[in-house]
Amino acid sequence: MKWTEHSENTLLQRSFLFGITGIVLAVLSLLNTYFQVVEAPMGPLNGVGLGLQLVGLSLAVLVIRRRKLNPEIKEKAKKMILILGVGLLFFILTL
Repeated sequence: MKWTEHSENTLLQRSFLFGITGIVLAVLSLLNTYFQVVEAPMGPLNGVGLGLQLVGLSLAVLVIRRRKLNPEIKEKAKKMILILGVGLLFFILTL
């Protein structure tokens, strides 16, 4: 089944899950970089975190581009885009 064939609620839930997982991984990478808890390269973990945030952001944009969208779902998608966009910008600037 294609991503475009799923319902708006399903896409928003997946957007949230991808986004929050990406934010958590990027925060773990950032904290380990500063506190040196584990002696391991954090570049791949940070890259996966940024990638998951991008996937979540793209799913939220996919929802908002649909026609005949419920205003409540449209507002949720706008909030998701704003939060994931700011988070992505923050983690890119901390590299």
